[in-house]
Amino acid sequence: MTHSSSSAAAVIAPAAERAEPEAKKRRDIIDGARRVFFDKGFDGASMDEIARAGSVSKATIYVYFDSKEDLFQALVEADRRQSAERLWEIDDSDPDVASLLHRIGVSFMTMMVRPDHIRMVRMVMGVAEKFPAVGRTFFETGPCYGGRRLADLLARQTELGHLAVEDCEMAAYQFFNLCQGNIVKGLLFGGDTQPVEEKIERTVSSGVKVFLAAYGTKPAA
Repeated sequence: MTHSSSSAAAVIAPAAERAEPEAKKRRDIIDGARRVFFDKGFDGASMDEIARAGSVSKATIYVYFDSKEDLFQALVEADRRQSAERLWEIDDSDPDVASLLHRIGVSFMTMMVRPDHIRMVRMVMGVAEKFPAVGRTFFETGPCYGGRRLADLLARQTELGHLAVEDCEMAAYQFFNLCQGNIVKGLLFGGDTQPVEEKIERTVSSGVKVFLAAYGTKPAA
């Protein structure tokens, strides 16, 4: 190894060593913020409380985030990313398209009805008018990202001859709406209790049947 390459390695190693603790501290702040925001709401949450919950100083929070809005937006991004990773652990070329769509639908709805997700949606709706960037972030990293990913899957299934879809993005949103039925709205507005698994299964199964009646290449069972 040359002197220059060994010097470069010496610089990179400490930088990498610093990066992991810094990433952990940022995660600790976001985790603390999640607990405070869910407990107090956006307006009721203070940076002092968030600092205590994250076991950091308030000054440390401002090293990573410019404001409470910026921190809340980072929380939204982190939660949407985690949800997306769980939702898309699938094989997009699976020939059993009905089973594939059913798994996606149940996974999607299991995420959508989680109490912390319902609280997050309510908070985002409450702050979106004052902080439009937060609303846009939630929309782009949630519904739009999910729609694009499902559209890609539908395009792949159409290419394989398992579906016949012309506008895959439109069909993707149709599918998600079919899977929701009236379940999520009922939870958002406090009109329903937490749905049992059988209700989700029944709603998703019905949605898959309707979707395949419109876009399937085989007669619906």
